[in-house]
Amino acid sequence: MISALKEASLIVHAGDICEYWVVEELRSFAPIFAVQGNMDRADVKAKLKKEEVFEVAGQRIGLVHGWGPPWGIEERVGKVFESASLDVIIFGHTHQPLKKMIGDVLYFNPGSPTDTVFAPYFSYGVIDIADGMIQRAEIVRFE
Repeated sequence: MISALKEASLIVHAGDICEYWVVEELRSFAPIFAVQGNMDRADVKAKLKKEEVFEVAGQRIGLVHGWGPPWGIEERVGKVFESASLDVIIFGHTHQPLKKMIGDVLYFNPGSPTDTVFAPYFSYGVIDIADGMIQRAEIVRFE
């Protein structure tokens, strides 16, 4: 996974960072967008927003952790951004990897690189964007 961080031009973290030093460490590899998750300490939550909207190479991306049970999470996170006209919504919370198109929006949960309880396997996500288009969106499984 460290080799993927070295190749990244941007890092996006969908919460459950837990301790803020992780953000600083990730920032040493590439610029980062990160939001707070329900497992984050109070000092982390004080430094991070609940949701972000940003643009990468012509693609509008919404970032939120998510909440509640796994079923229906796409609908819940979609409502957060219903007036934002997005191309991608990246979320976490369930730690369940997901890549799913709903209408014209890519819903993307990269899973978790550290969870051994709720995640089916260790994973992270890679999204390549060029010329205003998503060229690749992939869940990367690793041991």
